[in-house]
Amino acid sequence: MKKFFVTTPIYYINDVPHIGHAYATFAADILARFNRALGNETFFLTGTDENSQKTVLAAQAAGKEIKVYTDELASKWKSTWKKLDISNDDFIRTTEKRHKKVVSEIFQKINKNGDLYKGKYEGLYCVGHEAFLKGDDLDEKGLCPDHQTKPEQIVEENYFFKLSKYQGRLIEHFDNNPKFVEPKERYNEILNFIKAGLQDISVTRETQKWGIPAPNDPKQVIYVWFDALINYISADPSKWPVDVHIIGKDILRFHACFWPAMLLSAGYELPKKVFAHGFFTVNGKKISKSLGNAIDPLAISEKYGVEALRYYLFKEIPFGNDGDFSFKRLEEVYNADLANGLGNLVARVAKLCETAGLETKPQSEKVTFPADYKTALEELRFQDALSLIWSKITKVDREIDQSKPWELINKDTQAAKALLTTLVEEIRGIQTLLIPFLPETTEKIAQQFAGPKIQSAKPLFPRINLL
Repeated sequence: MKKFFVTTPIYYINDVPHIGHAYATFAADILARFNRALGNETFFLTGTDENSQKTVLAAQAAGKEIKVYTDELASKWKSTWKKLDISNDDFIRTTEKRHKKVVSEIFQKINKNGDLYKGKYEGLYCVGHEAFLKGDDLDEKGLCPDHQTKPEQIVEENYFFKLSKYQGRLIEHFDNNPKFVEPKERYNEILNFIKAGLQDISVTRETQKWGIPAPNDPKQVIYVWFDALINYISADPSKWPVDVHIIGKDILRFHACFWPAMLLSAGYELPKKVFAHGFFTVNGKKISKSLGNAIDPLAISEKYGVEALRYYLFKEIPFGNDGDFSFKRLEEVYNADLANGLGNLVARVAKLCETAGLETKPQSEKVTFPADYKTALEELRFQDALSLIWSKITKVDREIDQSKPWELINKDTQAAKALLTTLVEEIRGIQTLLIPFLPETTEKIAQQFAGPKIQSAKPLFPRINLL
């Protein structure tokens, strides 16, 4: 049996999930459901990154002990993914013993390989990114362009990782694996970054007290990004290597440069693919809790349904590109594609079958996907996969309009039933294609068309009255 392992980033626990977090998690969920349908042994991992300075500050602001705060927030993240019908197989927290154990082991492997040394660090630190920045990373006001905050000037003695040592091997890996990072512009971006010259990076913090102690120096805490990346192995080392890391493009350097170098040093295989999706914008600004313009995916799903949100995000935005979120456009897409398109087609065929008294054979349990659809999903071209489904919906709608089965029912019952049997198989085919994208809708259609009798049912997507 083929294995498939997909991850989301682990998310900072300083606040609750927003639409950008849901986007990456939906994408991983689509791939996981697709691979399960193919019969592949699938492992879908998500989780929370809890060992950051952000966590400390958020707990202080909430007036709570850090452990109490992290437990509460981790519970909210788990609950959110459950409500959004996310099918993750595991949820890793970086405060768990299993994670700390593997982080210490990998830190020691890298140290044993001679790739850690102690040195003095002086530079700018952005708490929002939990990362050190250079002067040319800042805007004209001297602020982090993503968080609009002024970085802290930090001077401390830390352990450094010999990132520069792996520049040649990273370039070689990129040259030999042209799809290691996608989309292509992200591949070019990170390869150019590596070729420009890598500097050794600080992997411990002297002043931070919350986190995982460095095993070779308990006075130092392992830098949050070094610690966090290892979750992909610590959750279940037997599952490594990962088939695809799904990340936001703002954390590309960590995943496509620092992480592979860490793995090379520690003696692990590299990820098969790192896919960086784009940003959402609201009024031209990246969605971010720190900017106060985040959109709550639970609120959207409560109003429109989880599946409407899933469909809209991947129908409207080519995965890997930036996109702007619009409630107006969401409602337009909902009515046009879900209510009038899929929902109306299913209702039409069910009503015709009910009127004709059609009895059908059970649907085959074997799941097969057309080659073009399968390729689109394997290449994370979600929008193209959905286009194939909706072109099929349009085609079947056209067939019904042309063949007029409602007239045939009164003229030639046998011919009408033969035509409706074909239409039922078309609906079942569409239902199969929807498995990765709209799992709840898939179940409803499968139950309605299970046979032998087919009955009308409540609309899958009731129309929204637009103002």
